[in-house]
Amino acid sequence: MFDHNQPVHPLGTRARVLLTSVFGPYARDDEYGSRKINPMELYENQVTRVQGGFSLRMFHRSFGPMMIQANLEAPCTLMDFPTLDVFTEEIRHHTYDIVGISAILPNVGKVKKMCELIRQHQPNATIVIGGHITNKEGLDQIINADLIVRGEGIRWFQRYLGQDDKAPIKHPVSVSGFGGRIMGMNLGKRQGGTAAILIPSVGCPIGCNFCSTSALFGGKGKFINFYETGDELFEVMCEIENKLKVRSFFVLDENFLLHKKRALRLLELMEANNKSWAIFVFASAKVVQSYTIDQLVRLGIGWVWMGLEGESSVYDKLKGVDTRALVKLLQSHGIRVLGSSIIGLEDHRPENMDAIIEYAISHETVFHQFMLYLPIPGTPLYEKHTQEGTLLSESEFSYANAHGQYRFNYRHPYIKDGQEEQYLLDAFLRDFKVNGPSLLRLIRALLNGWQTHKDHPSARVRNRFAWETYPVRSTYAGAVWAMRKWYRKDKPLQEKADRLLKDIYATFGWKTRLISPLIGSFIYFTLKKEEERRLSAGWTYEPSCFYEKNPEAQMLEEAGTAKHRVEAQKIHPTIAETAQTLD
Repeated sequence: MFDHNQPVHPLGTRARVLLTSVFGPYARDDEYGSRKINPMELYENQVTRVQGGFSLRMFHRSFGPMMIQANLEAPCTLMDFPTLDVFTEEIRHHTYDIVGISAILPNVGKVKKMCELIRQHQPNATIVIGGHITNKEGLDQIINADLIVRGEGIRWFQRYLGQDDKAPIKHPVSVSGFGGRIMGMNLGKRQGGTAAILIPSVGCPIGCNFCSTSALFGGKGKFINFYETGDELFEVMCEIENKLKVRSFFVLDENFLLHKKRALRLLELMEANNKSWAIFVFASAKVVQSYTIDQLVRLGIGWVWMGLEGESSVYDKLKGVDTRALVKLLQSHGIRVLGSSIIGLEDHRPENMDAIIEYAISHETVFHQFMLYLPIPGTPLYEKHTQEGTLLSESEFSYANAHGQYRFNYRHPYIKDGQEEQYLLDAFLRDFKVNGPSLLRLIRALLNGWQTHKDHPSARVRNRFAWETYPVRSTYAGAVWAMRKWYRKDKPLQEKADRLLKDIYATFGWKTRLISPLIGSFIYFTLKKEEERRLSAGWTYEPSCFYEKNPEAQMLEEAGTAKHRVEAQKIHPTIAETAQTLD
């Protein structure tokens, strides 16, 4: 059905569409808004930021444009992570009727530049802007675009092209990350080695006041399900499993377990069809606690990204939950936790900052994200600061710096003069110093899961823990051996690595004991090389560019190639034809 208040492109599904992310490089300071402190790497940017050679280096695709492309009947080309030169060449040499750009607020300078280039090289193209950047008020005064689309883009684009916006959502088939690297070693591209991406829903009904994702999709109480039932989700997962040969799924959903009926139906289907899948989710603490540990284990939950926020936070999702006890319980069952804490809540002051950081790291989560309490346009927190007149102007604080890893974009009542920058860094450093590399913690949690569930009554569950823990017998044991050697001058962390290595040996026996020093020596060498050569020289990591066409775009390209061959033949006759003419 059409929304008659929405524009419809006159060419409909004959329109040629280009969807693109903003151009790179990203991990550098430039005039377009790139910042060295804000690379295109989730973990290096916000989680393992100070862990050096132990930091998990990995990129993630722009999944929004991928979802849109998978559901368009018009010829659609997708560019992900192009350079400025690559983007410019594309619009110079290929004609498009619609160019869609997806971006976040810090990229406003890049979007502005891309719009200028599109106007120069494709003056007849309609420019559509989507993503978190659309929460910015007055965006249409900053960039030269035709349409700014806030919210869910799949159905909008279908209506815009005259398609049926009630058709079932087609899910793209893709792994969740690429370019994985840690301790100086590339993680490889083994089929099935990286979890597939799965996007059941967007938005979050809990609607925390700082959450830009919740705001983008309607705010508190609002969400959009692409797949309403466990049956629908199971069918999609089976299709992805068959095509990618994966057994794990990274679920990009703000609070996947909140939809309990869907989750438990998925569990029923997994059990009925003997699926030993591992599922990695985002979920709030109160929601996680509403499941039994047995349900979580049988559902295959192997990783949870969970907001801890802060001891004094007033969010409903944390009320009545002992988050430290919950994390300890989850990790004892092999469920790795990425805890997320906020620096700069309303009651945070210089005098209590040490205690705030100590509370956060006392959770001993496998990973820990620290972010500044930042009011992002569109959120209730932003509206609050707007009304109070505490927001900094663009001349005082650039949009390019509004990424949560630098400074506040407002006047905090107690934290002044950029102190938050050091507090944030202190939190990362303290977590790393006390709890050690996240990889060490991850291996401990995996071993916990095997020790707890190797004799689980369900063969399906035993199988999952067996394949998830398999690297601990060899590669991961070698990594622990290397970490123990690396920390020979840091007694607490050396002892932590030593205890873990002894537990691994006791669990897996003489083969692991024999092979770990051999693997460990190599990993130690690559780690040393990474630290001393790459990182000390200021090496930065950039994603490769993806260039993908849907079937309709491929057909259009093939038709154009065939037409070009026919025209070329007319202009340049073959040798045989020339000979006949001469005769």
